[in-house]
Amino acid sequence: MAGEVQDSSTSVWSNRFKQSLHPFIEVFNASIGFDLTLLQEDLDGSIAHARMLGSCGVITAQEAEQLVQGLETVRTEADAGVFQPGPADEDVHFAVERRLIALLGPVGKKLHTGRSRNDQVGTDLRLWLRRRLDELEEDLQHLQRALFSQADQHRRTMIPGYTHLQRAQPLCLAHHLLAYIEMLERDRMRLRDVRRRVNICPLGAAALAGTPVPINRQQTARELGFEAIYTNSLDAVSDRDFCVEFSAAASLVMAHLSRLAEEVITWASEEFKFIRLSDRCATGSSLMPQKKNPDVPELVRGKCGRVFGHLQGLLTMIKGLPLAYNKDLQEDKEALFDAFRTTRDCTKAMALLFEEGLEFRTQNLNDAVEQDFSNATDVADYLVARGVPFREAYHLVGAVVRRCLDEGCLLRDLSLSTWKELHPAFEADLNAMLAPRAVVAARRSQGGTGFDRVDEQLEHWLQHLNVTQPVG
Repeated sequence: MAGEVQDSSTSVWSNRFKQSLHPFIEVFNASIGFDLTLLQEDLDGSIAHARMLGSCGVITAQEAEQLVQGLETVRTEADAGVFQPGPADEDVHFAVERRLIALLGPVGKKLHTGRSRNDQVGTDLRLWLRRRLDELEEDLQHLQRALFSQADQHRRTMIPGYTHLQRAQPLCLAHHLLAYIEMLERDRMRLRDVRRRVNICPLGAAALAGTPVPINRQQTARELGFEAIYTNSLDAVSDRDFCVEFSAAASLVMAHLSRLAEEVITWASEEFKFIRLSDRCATGSSLMPQKKNPDVPELVRGKCGRVFGHLQGLLTMIKGLPLAYNKDLQEDKEALFDAFRTTRDCTKAMALLFEEGLEFRTQNLNDAVEQDFSNATDVADYLVARGVPFREAYHLVGAVVRRCLDEGCLLRDLSLSTWKELHPAFEADLNAMLAPRAVVAARRSQGGTGFDRVDEQLEHWLQHLNVTQPVG
């Protein structure tokens, strides 16, 4: 009859079903359009499974070898572009199995013994993400090195420091850039922490309850490089915590990149003029010929929403699922794949931006810290060092700043006699101490912006990032 399943050996489903899927539902149901990304991992997991079945005597050693060779043939065909499954295959797992049966005949039908697509896809996802975590951590380190290179060149360059986007205190530019290296280091630590929980093998949990087939789960876990196996079969096939964890870690990476991107965009503006964009990482306007736009940091800032959205989507996907596997979990892959790809692309783009796309305008930066009241706290600190209570000093300096604003001058413009009228503790050394470079140098507390402390941190990161020699 029309629509009847004709060949059970090549159908996704058993003979329990008399009719094939509606064509639209077949496409709607299929994940082959995106989970073909897992092909190499699916082949790796299947090879390990075939070898385990052979060593356990579930199939003969010869059959196991045939399966391994057949799977490697599929890999070769995929590399050559001749293995191109479509919606009828539904997913990458069945596409591989169908091709294996076509290559080997009845032996190919034995591969799926003792496993389900439920534990199979969980294994593939973990193998895929484990590799991607390593790649992303390497890219983050590359960005750290790019930031280090700039910091090393600007050990004595100054930059205004801000709170509430208002001038606060002068900083060493290297200290400012090192703050982002610290953020990225926490990102790398988070990725390593996620990797530990990714590196647990669900293979052998089967559909949800384990299998009566005498398999050796430890063997497949070892061959695939997993550190442990899931000890509960229900948890093994339904756990997607690692997808959520990665997306959360990726979201923090993107948040840090976006903060850095926002600073670059601000620094490149005519109002700030702290950096000059190169032609390598900037574009122009289709109408205004003078424009040079910071497209790279703007795109990074904009792409945060995609990664943040994937995190929310994954949390929503799992929040009401009963044990064990549910088709909802098919939605994990596109979110996971895109979160990784977006985060990695943005990380690489920001590294290129700091390597080739911008130049700090040193004179403008140094001049900027000379034109404000960001040394006001140091006047208060000067008085505190001479026994004046801080709160008293704080109010006195506030009044001085108000007077300077009324008179249109800066603190450095006040004469010593004027200072002494305000408080007898002021001496002739005050102006030298209020020079921006002296203000920065004085911040010697551990973790501070003082030049000596920054040199210490640069030496630390020189070793930690395996930079062969200072770039500056």
